Amino acid sequence: MLLSLSLLALLALSSCQAEEVKSKSKVCANVFCGAGRECAVTEKGEPTCMCIEQCKPHKRSVCGSNGKTYRNHCELHRDACLTGLKIQVAHDGLCEERKTDKVAASPIVCYLADRNELRSRVIEWLQTEVVPDGWFAKGSNYSDILLKYFQNYDNGDAKLDSTELLKFIQHNETAVNMTSYVDEENNRLLRSLCVDALIELSDENADWKLSFDEFLNCLKPGFNPPEKKCALEDETYEDGAETQVECNRCVCACGNWVCTAVTCDGSENSPAEEETEGVDQEMTEEEWSRRVAELNKHQETVEKMKVSTKEV
Repeated sequence: MLLSLSLLALLALSSCQAEEVKSKSKVCANVFCGAGRECAVTEKGEPTCMCIEQCKPHKRSVCGSNGKTYRNHCELHRDACLTGLKIQVAHDGLCEERKTDKVAASPIVCYLADRNELRSRVIEWLQTEVVPDGWFAKGSNYSDILLKYFQNYDNGDAKLDSTELLKFIQHNETAVNMTSYVDEENNRLLRSLCVDALIELSDENADWKLSFDEFLNCLKPGFNPPEKKCALEDETYEDGAETQVECNRCVCACGNWVCTAVTCDGSENSPAEEETEGVDQEMTEEEWSRRVAELNKHQETVEKMKVSTKEV
């Protein structure tokens, strides 16, 4: 009798597991979670994307952009998911030992995540100032609050430039404090860069100033900022991707390539530079700015080509 009960219990458990697998397969049928993630079913029976619990044990080593060797692609993407870091496949096989004396420092940039975080913090403290209409007094809505600040920080030309927008954001220093870097000076620079990114976000006429309508659109709670990518040599790169230009490191941030501006040591010349040996290779600040501008100009050309292709 006990044996029969145990058998029935096992059959019931097996049936439940089969039903659970079937239910998950049905709920997650049209859900795409991306690399390193998998679809799971919540207690409410809704699909959600979570980091993969365990990768298959096959071995095909890859080197990540963080210099770490992973057993396979799945392990790399799982690590990126668990840590929240941007890790890409640098190349197949083991990572080579890095020579620390030649590793270029990364420039300080405002990534999409930084821009969106600053924007969210500003929206949060603006929303706390909204006063609903009451039976005894007129309240204020979100647009009224923004108009008040716009008029306070506008110098009279009915537009906010980056300096004015930064002063407005610093009105609530505690709410918008960014601590991505150990150095406070770098954090202040980061905030300034993110202010420029916010202007670019809704600057429709590209004058690097925000009219009130552009200012309002930038900080609308329901507005979902687009995720811009960078282009180079007919390929697109995600925010946070890195590339090397001579001895300088460039990173993709908010759709633009941003590079360090280090004067390259003559001993680290590329083959192309060696061919022009004897010519002064030191780049002026103007020449370097032009080089970075060329990267971004190439990106604009690629994006226009893509738009033309879609229209055809």
